[in-house]
Amino acid sequence: MINFIAGEAGIKTTAFIGILFAFAATCLVMWKGMGMLPRDQGREFAVDGKKSAGKPRGAGFLFVLVFIAAALLFGQVNREMVIYLILTGAAMITGFLDDCAKTPWGEYKKGFLDLVIAVMVAVTFLNFNSNDITILLTGTAITVPPVLFGILTVVLVWVSINVTNCSDGVDGLSGTLTIITLMIIYLVDLLQSRGDSFSYLILLFCVCILGYLWYNATPSRLMMGDAGSRAMGLFISIAVLKTGSPLLYIPVALVLILDGGLGLVKVFLLRFLKIRILTRVRTPLHDQARKVWEWSNTQTVFRFAIIQIMLGAAVIFIAL
Repeated sequence: MINFIAGEAGIKTTAFIGILFAFAATCLVMWKGMGMLPRDQGREFAVDGKKSAGKPRGAGFLFVLVFIAAALLFGQVNREMVIYLILTGAAMITGFLDDCAKTPWGEYKKGFLDLVIAVMVAVTFLNFNSNDITILLTGTAITVPPVLFGILTVVLVWVSINVTNCSDGVDGLSGTLTIITLMIIYLVDLLQSRGDSFSYLILLFCVCILGYLWYNATPSRLMMGDAGSRAMGLFISIAVLKTGSPLLYIPVALVLILDGGLGLVKVFLLRFLKIRILTRVRTPLHDQARKVWEWSNTQTVFRFAIIQIMLGAAVIFIAL
């Protein structure tokens, strides 16, 4: 909004101020608002789950609100982006309501809500963008039938929401991996000359997560809860769709996919097909790292981040 008022000459200055505002506002809102957040009850089956008991959770409610406000104030948002901001807010709200509930919501209830949001993302994207998929490695564009493209988009969004949510179990882990993933996407956008007003939203979102991580670094003072992790997963999926190369999601978010996704696969195969796999592997993988491999929280975050940065470097080289 301010960008439109400032005009072409003041866009860069306004964007710079917006980034500073997003970080400062997030830090301030976290500091002042953490006392009003619900308290975590501890996670019985997680490694060191009892240590989280009593900490404020649902902090995603705060940093996502700051992000939406900063995007509307400093970004050059159009109708498509406004819809994405609303959907990001919706993912945050559903997660926050679960964070506030005395009895956690059931898996099917949350899965259905994620599905509804995923369908809305698919419809919105197809309404404003083409149904072409670019293979980054070869530069080849493939036109996919709209219905099939929509189904694949729904799968991508749903998976991204849930694997990101499942990776949120170590101080700083999911936030750090999300920032790395989004910054890789941002750099690919720039290298492919796709940098547009949505790219600026990626920067704003990353800066707001940084404001949250200021308080979530080990030992954390608060946790994002489902309010933050579900919104982050949704935003990652939208960002990768906007690159025009949705298959890029696999390498740029591989650590998130493996960390949060293996547990989902194990549960699905056991519950619906009565198939047991990886019986000696704890999931999410960050629990395997801490309990079996005896990594500290800091080692887990750093080593997972190093792997994702390495994969990102490879993707960026391909995009050159």
